[in-house]
Order: sequence, then C-alpha cells, then structure tokens
Amino acid sequence: MVHREGNTIVVQGAVTIHNVVELMRQGTACINEDTAGSHLQVDLQRITEVDSTTISMLFEWLRAAKQKNCRLEIMHLPPSLESLVQLYDVTEIVTPGSGS
Repeated sequence: MVHREGNTIVVQGAVTIHNVVELMRQGTACINEDTAGSHLQVDLQRITEVDSTTISMLFEWLRAAKQKNCRLEIMHLPPSLESLVQLYDVTEIVTPGSGS
C-alpha cells in the first residue's frame, strides 16, 4: 500500500512483481497531487519484501517528480533494497537523501 502523510509518501508491505504496477500507480497519484516545485519524501521503512521491480518503481516516481519539478527524497531503504541498489549500481540515483 502507498499513501500520503503530509509531505511524505509512505510505502507499506511487500513491493514485488505481483503488486508493483498498482503500487507504482498509487505513488504516482500521490506525486501528482502536489504542486510543482515542492519537496516530497518517500519513506520505505515499512516495506516487508522487495525484488528488482521495486527499483523500477522508484525510478518511475523520480521521473514523475521531475516532470512536476518536484524534489523527491528517498528515505529509510530496507537492507534488502540497499543490497539490490548496490548490485545494480544505482546508488547515486536511489539512496537515502537522493532525489530529483
């Protein structure tokens, strides 16, 4: 599940190939609610399971934020996602504090 709490987009539960399309849609809708030029955080501390599609979801959200001229800051990567980020060598793009 993805929902908005103020300026934070909260991701909860598993983010895998089985549900990533719906979660990506929910997160994009949260980004599109915001006004251009703002700053949002994506809080990933409540994620319970990930696979490589989680990185694709984050890339899509970063693209959506860039189109709105919105700064998107990714926070609290779980260790399993940090491992994937390092494996795919995208640490400069998807690391806590990074964003568009």
